[in-house]
Amino acid sequence: MAKSAMDLSGLPEVAAPGRIAILKSKWYPECVGSMASVCERVLREKGYARIEQHTLPGCLELPLAAADLLATDTAGDLDAIICFGVILKGETLHFEMISNECMRGLGALSLQYRRPVIVEVLPVFDIAHAYARGADDEFNKGYEAAAAALEMIAWRRSIGA
Repeated sequence: MAKSAMDLSGLPEVAAPGRIAILKSKWYPECVGSMASVCERVLREKGYARIEQHTLPGCLELPLAAADLLATDTAGDLDAIICFGVILKGETLHFEMISNECMRGLGALSLQYRRPVIVEVLPVFDIAHAYARGADDEFNKGYEAAAAALEMIAWRRSIGA
């Protein structure tokens, strides 16, 4: 299957942007950092000045960190949380447990707090697949994460959410 690059030309401009938090697992920092950097660059190009990045011990810690940020957002200006990480399949069930709990936790938070929680946590069987998705090219998953955040923020505002 051929890859297709993310078309950023039609991304919405978000009026009066608040802030966005990017959460990153510390594992595979070149890949995760590349995705987060691309994402931040796109968000800044679209008007976001307040972007914070947090590095966590691993992917299992992403849901708690996101919950803490959402629970302490007393100003109500946290527009979205974007999560990046890589989970590599090894010889044990660790991969399945971490992948499932990370996704379950982040999905639940999005519904509980009614805010976009964008997930680019890559569960892979071969680390080369993660690095291909974090490469310095137009297929970097940071583009998709930024686009998803911007589109969800604009859509939610359009319905008064």
